[in-house]
Amino acid sequence: MNLATTENASSRNAAAAGASPILRVQDLVVTYYTDLGRARALDGVSFTLEAGMKMGMVGESGSGKSTLALAMMRMIKPPGRIEGGHVWVGGTDLQSLDDEGMRKARLSKIAYIPQGAMNSLNPVTRIGEQMVDAIKSHLSGESRQAINDRCVWALKSVDLDPGVFHMYAHELSGGMKQRVCIAIGILLRPEVIIADEPTSALDVVTQRQVMETIDKVQDELNSAVILIGHDMGLMAQTMDRVAVMYAGRLVEVATVREMFTDPKHPYSQALISSLPTLDNRGQFKGIPGLAPSLLRLPSGCAFHPRCPLASDRSRSEKPKVNVLPGGRLVACHIYDQES
Repeated sequence: MNLATTENASSRNAAAAGASPILRVQDLVVTYYTDLGRARALDGVSFTLEAGMKMGMVGESGSGKSTLALAMMRMIKPPGRIEGGHVWVGGTDLQSLDDEGMRKARLSKIAYIPQGAMNSLNPVTRIGEQMVDAIKSHLSGESRQAINDRCVWALKSVDLDPGVFHMYAHELSGGMKQRVCIAIGILLRPEVIIADEPTSALDVVTQRQVMETIDKVQDELNSAVILIGHDMGLMAQTMDRVAVMYAGRLVEVATVREMFTDPKHPYSQALISSLPTLDNRGQFKGIPGLAPSLLRLPSGCAFHPRCPLASDRSRSEKPKVNVLPGGRLVACHIYDQES
């Protein structure tokens, strides 16, 4: 795995050290009430992110990554419910806004780029009409010319020809549709951009183009970016930090270089060791066991049934999040005395 690109990330981390975070998530809790019982999908998630930084969110399916993104946007639908926590963007607590205030905050303060671009665009409405509707719903006093100029700027920012404004979704390739979703997301120059697996349905060449587009947009807006995904190679090459989720909790947050060269949490270590390498071609190492059901979480640390380092304490006591030297976060009893 090539980590050469993380040198630029290290310089950005150094520049951001001491800068006040543009995004602060504190003790965010989301619960789903089902016929089978109560499932806590997010369990007190907390982290911060500075402007101009990119953080990758990884973990097995069902770990809570997309739920976190939707909770930050206040888009959790019944039977789900946000039961606690705060999300600050700049000085605004999104959880304290009324419905109209939160509607205004979407796109202007925090934007969400959905996973399925094919299903996110209206197939019977031209791309331009969808962009204009998004602007008008937030900027009621904007002139027609100003709206058109903003749409052209957004399309050019994602390397699309302004002629796409007059096209329908079915006339675009998969990569172009994804870039249109990015263009809609940046129309109001948001401070935080959440991209939920934006490259999952694309070939590797188009994946690279989409990630380069996100990088270009971020450099122009100086936004904080959260990328949700499963592609660890993509995270290593494009992110500044990596956050690992398991069973609704953040178990580790570290810089890319720290995560891929010295993971601390046993689950992070298992994820990294499961990646194929050139030295061990043909040998695949998985993580034993299965991720637990949120309806029947194990006592103590949720990872202990699969953890080779599990202790009696980890089977009975939920670990707290430790702040290690250098600022990395690890939720594991092993590091309680180091924090």
